[in-house]
Amino acid sequence: MLRGFYTAASGMVAQQRHQEALSNNIANANTPGYKADQTALRAFPEMLLQQMGNHKIPTTRGLNLPVQQPIGTLNTGVYVQEAIPNFGQGDIRETAVTTDLALVNGALPDETGNLFFSVQNEAGEVRYTRNGNLTVDGQGFLVTNHGYYVLDQAGNPIQTNGMEFTVTRDGFLQTETQNIQLGIVYTENANELVKEGNGLFSGEADAVPAGTTYQIQQGFLEQSNVDSLQSMTQMMEAYRMFETNQKVLKAYDESMGKAVSEIARLG
Repeated sequence: MLRGFYTAASGMVAQQRHQEALSNNIANANTPGYKADQTALRAFPEMLLQQMGNHKIPTTRGLNLPVQQPIGTLNTGVYVQEAIPNFGQGDIRETAVTTDLALVNGALPDETGNLFFSVQNEAGEVRYTRNGNLTVDGQGFLVTNHGYYVLDQAGNPIQTNGMEFTVTRDGFLQTETQNIQLGIVYTENANELVKEGNGLFSGEADAVPAGTTYQIQQGFLEQSNVDSLQSMTQMMEAYRMFETNQKVLKAYDESMGKAVSEIARLG
């Protein structure tokens, strides 16, 4: 009986966390470059149930041999193992804003690989993002909408001295006096990156390998890859599963209460 409580409760907790991830996806459906989280549900290890007893041997000494009769397996619940970002390319939307840059994937060496802008967070650490919603701060540096410096290929902040610049399709930022290559990086397995807030990822990334093709589209933004309709449908499914586990938990509680009250009455 108590095992049933834990199994139903674990299902409720898992569906709650699944719904939280879906809610966060929907909240960021309009965030440029946002990558939707996908929750991976996994069952706890199964338990093998066996009936234990004795088999009496008809001898003068009356020997009893222990025997075990397999009954079957029992699942002990489910949990959210991890949230995995979906790194699929989002739709490209034209904004006509010169500081908006869309990183469009071309031919990548590996199916799990992906390209990112490299930026510097407030602690001076290198992070990666697909959000090309950029601007120029008061000191003339190219920054993200959260104030993180956009880096060039050498890992330095990019000084534009104003809004008058052009970005070529192959990733060079050009002004009247300079030609700077944007710090586009590549990771072989994007799933190994750790998702942080404000659209940032941390982990290992390298220079773009030979044979990789991509485009930078100025005046465009990569949209979130969240499918709002699908997310709403999944939220309804998660709610129904939560509600089902809740009813099971309530039934266990009523059965336990009835058993306790009847045993007390018999005593």
